[in-house]
Amino acid sequence: MKVLCLGGGPAGLYFAISMKLRDPAHEVTVIERNRHNDTFGWGVVLSDDALSRMQKNDPKSTDAIRNHFAYWDDIAVVHKGSRIVSGGHGFAGIGRMKMLLILQDRARELGVNLQFETEFRSAEDYRRQYDLVVGCDGINSLVRKEYEPVFKPDIDLRQVKFIWLGTKQKFDDAFTFIFEETPHGWFWAHVYQFDSETATFIVDCMPETWDKWGFASMSKEETVETCRKIFEKHLGGHDLISNAAHLRGSAVWMQFPRVICEKWYHENVVLMGDAAATGHYSIGSGSRLAFDSAIALADYLHSEPSMAEAFERYQEERRIEVLRLQSAARNSLEWFEQVERYLDMPPQQLAYSLLTRSQRISHENLRLRDAEWLRGAEDWFQAQAGGKPGHAPMFAPYQLRDMTLSNRIVVSPMAQYKAVDGTPNDWHFVHYAERAKGGAGLVYTEMTCVSPEGRITPGCPGLYKPAHAAAWKRLVDFVHRETSAKICCQIGHSGRKGSTQLGWEEADHPLKDGNWPLLSASAIAWSPGNQVPKAMTREDMDLVRDQFVAATKMVKRAGFDMIELHAAHGYLISSFISPLSNRRMDDYGGSLENRMRYPLEVFTAMRKAWGKTKPMSVRISATDWVGEQGVTPEEAVEIARLFVKAGADIIDVSAGQTSTEAKPVYGRMFQTPFSDRIRNELKVATMAVGNIYEPDHANSILMAGRADLVCLARPHLSDPYWTLHAAVALGDEAAEWPLPYRAGRDQAYRLRQKTQEAVRV
Repeated sequence: MKVLCLGGGPAGLYFAISMKLRDPAHEVTVIERNRHNDTFGWGVVLSDDALSRMQKNDPKSTDAIRNHFAYWDDIAVVHKGSRIVSGGHGFAGIGRMKMLLILQDRARELGVNLQFETEFRSAEDYRRQYDLVVGCDGINSLVRKEYEPVFKPDIDLRQVKFIWLGTKQKFDDAFTFIFEETPHGWFWAHVYQFDSETATFIVDCMPETWDKWGFASMSKEETVETCRKIFEKHLGGHDLISNAAHLRGSAVWMQFPRVICEKWYHENVVLMGDAAATGHYSIGSGSRLAFDSAIALADYLHSEPSMAEAFERYQEERRIEVLRLQSAARNSLEWFEQVERYLDMPPQQLAYSLLTRSQRISHENLRLRDAEWLRGAEDWFQAQAGGKPGHAPMFAPYQLRDMTLSNRIVVSPMAQYKAVDGTPNDWHFVHYAERAKGGAGLVYTEMTCVSPEGRITPGCPGLYKPAHAAAWKRLVDFVHRETSAKICCQIGHSGRKGSTQLGWEEADHPLKDGNWPLLSASAIAWSPGNQVPKAMTREDMDLVRDQFVAATKMVKRAGFDMIELHAAHGYLISSFISPLSNRRMDDYGGSLENRMRYPLEVFTAMRKAWGKTKPMSVRISATDWVGEQGVTPEEAVEIARLFVKAGADIIDVSAGQTSTEAKPVYGRMFQTPFSDRIRNELKVATMAVGNIYEPDHANSILMAGRADLVCLARPHLSDPYWTLHAAVALGDEAAEWPLPYRAGRDQAYRLRQKTQEAVRV
């Protein structure tokens, strides 16, 4: 084949090498507009797994790169006079220029034609002359721009301003993150050694801080000197250095564009490296993506029956890996975009939050990397909570008003649809009692309805008859007598989502007969197939508010430890909060202040009936998942603030289920960022929910300060004893087992020990 690489960075050079290795007869040319020794970065970070693939592909160039590596094992977080160091992270760095020179030498040795200081304007100029044209011309790719209608790039310009600098100060003992507060806002630096003399020093800040410092009007020299002064105490008398000689003034600052193309090829033109998709420097994935893509495309061009099939396989398989890395990169860069909300955390928690920001490193993975450091962090967490050392965060106690939880695991509300005329029965008793025996610190009831018309289905329980309170009291008394768990009653009104079939029938569809009239903020049906609710009058609002108060008094008489107002998921209270379901033109519609008026009225009346000593929570939907037309995460912060101001002790942060137009983005722990934001912007207690199913998830959420309690729903349906089993899996004996079950506990721990011994052997 006659091959042309447009761009002489890591992707282009390594692809050229890979093609010549597979068939020396290929004619491969690399065109690069810069000189052979120009580079505008400093160091490159490569992980062990990236290097292993490179070693297999071309041992000679990989060995040469390894010979010039600076290795380090630790990550250090420097903040407010403290330096927290954890180990076991296994990084290697090399100067970008040195790496490019090694790859250039290897390419020449294999017969690649390298043409430097050669401009190109269009891939179309070359497409007829070559069998294959590779667009590997970087993040601002001309090739991608030329065929934009075909490639359909999605380019998201991120918020953080950054400048890529270097220093002769030594940082050879750790990859170091430094946070410095200035009169105009926070700056932070990503610092790592890449040779014996020089370290990369990337400076970040938010646009508001950048504006206040006046960087737009500074020269390049003034910019670098200002950064030096900000980080002066960390530089040991050394300067910061810029190698962007061709740039002036504010141009040396950049904002990172996240790039992903829908299609990666067009006829005989294919994209590679940053031209096709970007990682982010905060997780060091850019060079890895370039090398992996070069290897993959070279392989497929030699294994597939046609170039088109090679391109298709390359695109499909590389996109999977790229999207996985981009997800981690997005998590990481978003953490830095929001870092100011975390910078008043204690040093141990800030360091943990930073280490786990991308979700690639989990709690137990940190234990494998540095068990001693993690044990110290866990003991710090327990000490803050009033717990005992030697236990995981999920087994730390938690206090809300007069209620003390033995641990941080919550059995989330899960509808059972088994009540008869609103009365919970033996099914409910067994269901909730088993989960209370299962070790969770707090057990929730399903949404318990304040009136017959407020039920979601005929099978939903209520609190509007004396028999209801008596049935709930029987359960509560058992939980208090036989377990250490506390129990919370979630109460609500179905609103426009009521009068529907049981969950295992046609969920959210009207009953086949016997439907009852519905109420909502506005006369908007849940879906075209549901009945249109009545827009509530003031008289209706008074009636329903009083029903909530009456239900609250029943909850109190039944002896529940805690009560929660369900203000999420499109039910009645939620229908007032969301602009999608609230189209009122009176004092209860329009602005968020107006939309919150009735929910706060109900909550305040409940709080008064519930009393001052017992805790009270509110479940909210932190987003409608419909963009700016609905509740947004930004607005959710204000919703939470208003409920806390009215007396809520903790916010149960859920999301969605408010509109049939919602487009949720699923994944593990996918709703935790909403809890994180509310907790750390408002400094209020939160509960995290949403696809949390492993002890690792719970411990990482708690340790990083993303929530105070962790709610699990479906895992508790499949395993009522989830918490006790999690304790066994972790080897943590903090969980309290019921006395009759202790023989089973002892056997479970013995079996775990035997399994571990067998693995060690």
